[in-house]
Amino acid sequence: MDTPNGTEAADAASVTEELRAYLSGALGREPGPDEDYFALGLVTSLFAIELVNFVEQRYGIEVTVDDLDLDHFRTLGRLREFVLAKAAGRGAAA
Repeated sequence: MDTPNGTEAADAASVTEELRAYLSGALGREPGPDEDYFALGLVTSLFAIELVNFVEQRYGIEVTVDDLDLDHFRTLGRLREFVLAKAAGRGAAA
């Protein structure tokens, strides 16, 4: 993904938009990049499982037990960084 021609930025933008579309459908409204939809009570634990499944299927990544930290999934911005890190083979985002 790291290329000097801006491919990484385009990939980050497309991941952001795909995640935003998925979350908007699930939440019934568009989340802000740092809006914690779990803390706001907008989602359930069942949704967390569905979100993990979506990420694995859509991006071809494996979410391991070690990755199951709510902080990776609680906001659009954190979820995007997690997906980009996993897709790049860097493991879970810090």
